[in-house]
Amino acid sequence: MKLSRRLAVGAVAGIVVLAVSGGVTAHLLDDPARGLTAAAHAGDAHCRELTGKAPRRLAGKERRSVGLDGVVVWGDQDVILRCGVASPTATTNPCFAANGIDWVLDERQSTPDRKVIVTFGRTPATQVAIRAQGVRTDEAILELSPLVEGIRKTGRCLDTGPA
Repeated sequence: MKLSRRLAVGAVAGIVVLAVSGGVTAHLLDDPARGLTAAAHAGDAHCRELTGKAPRRLAGKERRSVGLDGVVVWGDQDVILRCGVASPTATTNPCFAANGIDWVLDERQSTPDRKVIVTFGRTPATQVAIRAQGVRTDEAILELSPLVEGIRKTGRCLDTGPA
């Protein structure tokens, strides 16, 4: 009888351990900040203002709290905004303007599943990573461009050079 009781206690303990570890794993997988870090200049006043004004919904995705300075996430990391990244310099990467804000596609960081786009000519710069599946990049950038207007413009990526 003692052996079966020990087996029962061991089985119950095993089930409890599995349940707790499963819950912790599920929480970590659902953590909107998983794998993210704040940018070097995320504490800049412009970044605090920008993230404070970030919309509750973006491209149909709900904003989620991440607890990192200068970082905003919508959906399950469908859109990740990081303010305070290094400003890009002259580049051959594709550049475009949206609502008066110049953006550069960071081809080095982009993947087939996620496009990484950075403001150009604004310090601190703002990086937006957009999951290609389920989010329209143009829609997200058009919605986010007004947030960046308050950051002083120092240059344009669409300049054709000296006249």
